[in-house]
Amino acid sequence: MKLNVDQKTQLLITMARDGDESALNELCKVYWSRVLWIVRLRMGKELRSKLESMDIVQEVLIYAFRDLGGFTYRNEGDFLRWLSGLVENRLRCTQQKLHAVKRDIRREVRFDSRAQTSEGRFVGTVGPIEATTPSAILSKREDLERLERAIDTLKPEYREIVVLSKIEGLSYKEIAGRLGKSDEAIRKLLSRALETLTRVFENV
Repeated sequence: MKLNVDQKTQLLITMARDGDESALNELCKVYWSRVLWIVRLRMGKELRSKLESMDIVQEVLIYAFRDLGGFTYRNEGDFLRWLSGLVENRLRCTQQKLHAVKRDIRREVRFDSRAQTSEGRFVGTVGPIEATTPSAILSKREDLERLERAIDTLKPEYREIVVLSKIEGLSYKEIAGRLGKSDEAIRKLLSRALETLTRVFENV
């Protein structure tokens, strides 16, 4: 019997919890590009100038796959939202650390992608990005820098709803519950956000 996406992910998580390294690596292969998009869309200009996205991605995956035992799988959407929450926490902690340290030009050190993270590297090999998002814009690797510049111009509520809808895959109803708005308000807000993003993207 052919497994659907939810069943495949659940099986991989179960196997990874039991110590199957190949299952762990397969989870990384399937989901690292989704996590990368979440990181890039949530980072913002300041953090992007200080951090390499892949450092954050790898640290989030390391933490997530070490803590799979604490995650209750119901469907792939829940798994993506759990990963997104880990990204938010990691970026928030990093932002706080950057703001807490008084820096001058001599102490300013850019994080480098070649540096080891505090927790080491994930065992999986990072492969090429695959198109996994429903938006044509979000699926084009060559347009990533343009997309980032376009995203940076969006109002916070527009940026958030794009991430919730196009990256995390939430329904109008789920986003409405998250943001405390009606389904119709969410539909209109997302439409305006995507229209604005497309217009800006075409001109950056």
